[in-house]
Amino acid sequence: MRLAKNIFIISLGALALIGCKADGEGILNRNSDVESGGAGVSGKTVRSTGTADIGGAFSLVDETGAAVSEADLVGKPHLIYFGFAFCPDICPTSLQKLGAAQELMGKAGDDVGYVLMTVDPERDTPEKLAQYVAFDPFPTGLRGFTGSVEQVDKLKAAYKVTSVKRALDGGVLDPNSTDYTVDHTDIIYFMGADGKFADFFSSRSTPQDISIRVRQELMREQKRKK
Repeated sequence: MRLAKNIFIISLGALALIGCKADGEGILNRNSDVESGGAGVSGKTVRSTGTADIGGAFSLVDETGAAVSEADLVGKPHLIYFGFAFCPDICPTSLQKLGAAQELMGKAGDDVGYVLMTVDPERDTPEKLAQYVAFDPFPTGLRGFTGSVEQVDKLKAAYKVTSVKRALDGGVLDPNSTDYTVDHTDIIYFMGADGKFADFFSSRSTPQDISIRVRQELMREQKRKK
């Protein structure tokens, strides 16, 4: 069980940072195993036994300024993406993918929660996130979670997410500048109704992949309740 868990965590680590470029060009560096489909695609990573150590306790605020915690992810399945409101290309693409998956699921899509967890807490205020999560065609009901740098760092550690600030011109980053981009792990996490990790989707997963997998989990949850 522990071996399977470790293999899964290593597979997540193999997903290198996505570069969010201001010119619209996303740079994705992956190792040969991931590029060949060995990791990062739902259903193709070894995780047949055990439970991945993904997720955990957190204390943040949502786009309305209300306090949120891991308890807010319990009660129905959630699709979670780590990104930021100033991201020019990669984040909107992933969130649009979630919106398309929600549409494919029809009414079942309303039984799923959608959350953007920021990797840029210094700029992603609740007010900024409130504007961002309302964009069409992002998922209807998309929420945005943010907090202090320390709170977000703890959250990223719990979800095995990495992010790095980069100067827009590729030069040395001025620590006092607010003009930067953030390279970050590009993964959509699927958490079950119990708040525990269920699956994940990579940049190569399609809205169809996501909708099918989520429907499977929803049907499984319905059977458990009977």
